[in-house]
Amino acid sequence: MTGYAPSEAARRSGFSLDTLRYYEKIGLLNGVGRTSGGRRVFTDDDLSWLVLFRCLRDTGMPIAEMRRYAELAREGEHTTGERKALLEQHAERVEEQMRLLQRQYDHLREKIRFYDRLPRSRAAGPVDGRASG
Repeated sequence: MTGYAPSEAARRSGFSLDTLRYYEKIGLLNGVGRTSGGRRVFTDDDLSWLVLFRCLRDTGMPIAEMRRYAELAREGEHTTGERKALLEQHAERVEEQMRLLQRQYDHLREKIRFYDRLPRSRAAGPVDGRASG
């Protein structure tokens, strides 16, 4: 079993030390080991959880749902259906957000193309301070 100092776990996960402490405090990370001097030591399993939490957080899952997922996982195999359902619901929200972002991105690209078609003197921007098209 490999052990990682908090700074290394933070570096590998992309979370700050404060976030690691917070995740431990609220029960997302459970049973983080300690040295005889009381310093936290993260395992490969802890880092695997952090990779999952990074994915869930980056895709907008609320902390309460992340906690629920972690609680279910710790309860055992009989919760796999509920865990899968939780992830499927989240994936649906992520897909909707992706569709929204794609529509907004397409709108931005169209606006850029509009400005690309303008003669140079007009593309510089409005003279009177009003927003254009």
